Parts: sequence; C-alpha cells; structure tokens
Amino acid sequence: MANISAAMVKELRERTGLGMMECKKALVEAEGDIEKAIDDLRKSSGMKAAKKAGRTAADGVVAVKVADDNSYAVAVEVNSETDFVARDDNFLGFVNTVLEKAFAAKETDVAALMAGELESAREALVQKIGENISVRRLMLVEGDKVDAYVHSTNRLAAIVALNGGNADVARDIAMHVTAVNPRIARPEDMPEEELVREKEIIMAQPDMEGKPQEIKEKMAGGRIKKFLAENSLVEQPFVKNPEQTVGQMAKDAGAEIVSFVRVAVGEGIEVEHKDFAAEVAEQLKK
Repeated sequence: MANISAAMVKELRERTGLGMMECKKALVEAEGDIEKAIDDLRKSSGMKAAKKAGRTAADGVVAVKVADDNSYAVAVEVNSETDFVARDDNFLGFVNTVLEKAFAAKETDVAALMAGELESAREALVQKIGENISVRRLMLVEGDKVDAYVHSTNRLAAIVALNGGNADVARDIAMHVTAVNPRIARPEDMPEEELVREKEIIMAQPDMEGKPQEIKEKMAGGRIKKFLAENSLVEQPFVKNPEQTVGQMAKDAGAEIVSFVRVAVGEGIEVEHKDFAAEVAEQLKK
C-alpha cells in the first residue's frame, strides 16, 4: 500500500476543500495518486473540478515585447531561485537581452537562442549572483492584430491575436486571460479526451444513479455545455463588463479571437515542499 503522507492529505484538502478523513481515504484508495483521488472524489461527491496544483519550484519573471505594427509579440520566461534575485538589476538586464534577441529572430527554441554569447552571459551572471538562472520558455504569437498584457508583478502575462479590431481590444482580452485563465479559445477547441473524462465523471455522480439512460445523457449534455462555457475564452463573462462575453465584446469591436497564450512564472515545475511538522509526525509514527 502507498505511504500516504500528511503533506499529500494537506494538498488534496487545499485543492478540493473536503475534510481530512475523506481526503485520506481517497488517497489510500487511489494508492497515493492525487489526480486519481480528485477524479474519484468528483465522481462520488459531485464536486466541481479541483484547483490546479500550485506547487512551483521557480521564481523569476515573464517579459513581453510587441512589434510596433502589432503583427507579432514574443514572451520569455527566465527563472531564478528567489524573488530577491528576480528583482535584481543585473538579472533584469539579462532578461531584456534575451527578450530583444528572441524578438529580433522570432525564435522559440531556447537552445538555439542561447547558443554562444547568451549562454556565456548566463553563466557569468550565475557566478556573480550565486543562484541558478535559466531561460525556460520562449513564445511567439503572430496575427492580424496582436497585443499583450503583463501583470504588474512581472510574473504573469498573456498575448492575444485577433483578426480585425485593434491593439486596445487585444490588450483588454489579454488582461482577461491573465485574470481568468481560460483553457481554450472556443468550445470546439477542447481536446476529445478531456470531454470523455469529464463526461465519465459526470455520469458517475450521485444524482445520476437510478435515472434512465436518456435522462442521464440529457443531464450530462447540459453539464458538459456548462463546463465548456466556463473554460472557453469566448464564452466567459468579460472581466471589465461581466454583462457580455469576451466573444461578444470582440465581435462588437469588429474582431475575432484567433489565439492566445498565457505565461505564469514557474507553472508546471514542481518542488517538494519540506513540511517540517509533517516530517516530524511521520518520523514519530515509525
């Protein structure tokens, strides 16, 4: 049987809002697989999708540059180990150098961009600052009208491409993307496997039990539609005016949303958080 640590139970509680014993039981049954435990809990309790894991290893900044004619924009994520270094002028100067080179070359391959001078500059900076510095991602968005929004912390940014409209509209939608974090641009963009997984969870929820298949299908259809609307950029209520959807706001401005990217510092990098109290408790059990 998997060893279920106090830290695992704590993470599941934070992500689901459910009680400790319920979370521990789910983890035992899922043999320590947190994502499986979440799916199982959703099936049994009918709860909404859990929060994404928030554990990140990296600090650093996201920087963006938009072309003067708004035909393209480039975003870079450069990581440091601490927030202190992320505010250092030497570090920020290096980030700007990386951004300018990526922008000029429209480069999205980190290894290709860094080869030669930039890698030497990174190594020199690591020696000077005493922390590991890494260029993690380069993103390029091209289109008819492209603009971006960078949050004041420089840890979160989005770029939006439109057909028609203008840069102000693209920037407003990019601000919405940073705030709301849509998964897809429009409902039809949702991957088929995501829909299959969501329907499986919906069909297993308690209020489906004992109902005729056609009723279950109808209920599931309605919930899938709601799931798609909540996760699709064009269907979401616009943050500046929740009375209209983002898609309608774009349409009113003579624009159509083509694509977007959202970049948050450290997303997807996991770090093992040492929970001292939990570690002591684990040791005492042995």
